[in-house]
Amino acid sequence: MPRKEYEKELTKLQVELCHLQEWVKAKGLRAIVVFEGRDTAGKGGTIKALTERVSPRVFRVIALPAPSDREKSQMFIQRYFERFPAAGEIVIFDRSWYNRAGVEHVMGFVGDREYKHFLELCPEIEKHIVDAGIVLIKIWLEVGMEEQERRFKARIEDPLRQWKLSNMDLKSYSRWYDYSRARDAMLKQTDSDHAPWAIVRSDDKRRGRLNCIAHILKAIPYKKMARPKVKLPARETKHAYDDGAALEGRRFAEQRY
Repeated sequence: MPRKEYEKELTKLQVELCHLQEWVKAKGLRAIVVFEGRDTAGKGGTIKALTERVSPRVFRVIALPAPSDREKSQMFIQRYFERFPAAGEIVIFDRSWYNRAGVEHVMGFVGDREYKHFLELCPEIEKHIVDAGIVLIKIWLEVGMEEQERRFKARIEDPLRQWKLSNMDLKSYSRWYDYSRARDAMLKQTDSDHAPWAIVRSDDKRRGRLNCIAHILKAIPYKKMARPKVKLPARETKHAYDDGAALEGRRFAEQRY
């Protein structure tokens, strides 16, 4: 997708996200957006496009590290519950409790019994989440094999992206078909009427981002809020003084640009 066309459409959607934000705040709504997908599927870039023009106090992004020893002894979803939204919040999970159906299962971090129990229990837990009044949106970003390879090579060669690479990513790359089977089992067991999955093709990153945002806007019904017109008040002059002179002799950063 040409950049100019993408940026034009993205701006339109970001304006709508600002309207959604005001509606969510005013009505005290709660929503969760789950982003899942293979490594390099585009989760980070999509979340950035989704959140760069809205308040982080309303759109909260959660990207949890590997669980601690204490967290490993808890319920598999417990550390995610702690980050669930309060009134007026949309929480975005950059990977979620579905780690259990993906990387934990494929890489052998969890036994077959726990894995199967998760797939059975997950729809029930999500039913309770939805029944509690939380809007639950689940997005799977689908990247193709060839495109994933291209993106991995770009990360290896680009110093601005090398931080995204980890040993786990490389192990995951080599197990494409194991992840495909895990994806299929996850979708079969957890794609429910009350918490459906939306699959978004992301080989074209720009189109994928736009489609994700459009889906989220459709999934949370909202109306544009009338905002009062703002007029800047006059500055008081009673205690006026020379601002510039007050900073003389202070330490300034070097003006290199």
